[in-house]
Amino acid sequence: MNQATNQGENNKDRISQQDEQTKADTICCIGHITKDKIITPENTVYMAGGTSFYFSYAMNRLPKKVRFSLVTAMNLKDAEPVEKMRQAGIDVTLFPSHDTVFFENIYGANPNDRRQRLLAKADPFSIDELKDIHAGVYHLGSLLHDDFPIQLVQYLAQRGRVSIDAQGYLREVRGEDVYPTDWKEKKEVLQYTYYLKVNETEMVTISGKKDTREAALELHRWGVEEVCITLGSLGSIIYADGQFYEIPAYPPKRVVDTTGCGDTYSAGYLYCRMQGLSPLEAGKYAAAMCTLKLEHNGPFNGTEEDILKVLGRI
Repeated sequence: MNQATNQGENNKDRISQQDEQTKADTICCIGHITKDKIITPENTVYMAGGTSFYFSYAMNRLPKKVRFSLVTAMNLKDAEPVEKMRQAGIDVTLFPSHDTVFFENIYGANPNDRRQRLLAKADPFSIDELKDIHAGVYHLGSLLHDDFPIQLVQYLAQRGRVSIDAQGYLREVRGEDVYPTDWKEKKEVLQYTYYLKVNETEMVTISGKKDTREAALELHRWGVEEVCITLGSLGSIIYADGQFYEIPAYPPKRVVDTTGCGDTYSAGYLYCRMQGLSPLEAGKYAAAMCTLKLEHNGPFNGTEEDILKVLGRI
């Protein structure tokens, strides 16, 4: 009996070790999927969106060398985008919310001139919801500054590496209108952040530094281990392991849609880093994905072969 008991305990230990390995090999994106109303001088369209939406579809197009899951929350009557994601093969955990995030984006004759309104807001994520979600990296796709309470970020940092896309933390809602603002709790959150992705404008807002390298070093001093700063057509800069990596931009054949490019970059970068690739190689892979994303509407829909062609490897 003792031998059988020991055998059973050994089997449990092996299973537990396998489970831990599975968790370590998993990227979990947490974020709300939005309903977006896009108004232009030509027409009005409705579509799903949000950091988690674009990040998840990009991850799903890559070879399954890294496990991936999505955690989102929305009003269940709006769950059609989640069903489509599941049909596409994405592992989605959906929590019910009183409302679904609903943005209205109004564009004038100049496409860079946008007014954004928040018509509905989803419930923030909670520790209780995420206590059974295990991953090596938790990518937080913030849409609004209070999507992720500080206590939740601290909790996730104790279980894996926290990755943050900063854009949602820099949105303030007054009435229904959305305005850019500084990130009030940045130092409290960034001390628990391993990976941070910002664009050039966000970099200046958060760090107060206009020089890219100075900004990266400041963010690192606040606790971030790996800082990715995207610079549009000028490429990107990554600070990791005590050194800077300059990542080129690969010119697209044409620019069709920039929406979701930052999320695509984050997906490619984390995908490569989880496999042990260097920050330089991960940044190049992510940049190539962005080039392909720019060339069409909607989420990234390329293949790894397409990425390697952009990189000149095939």
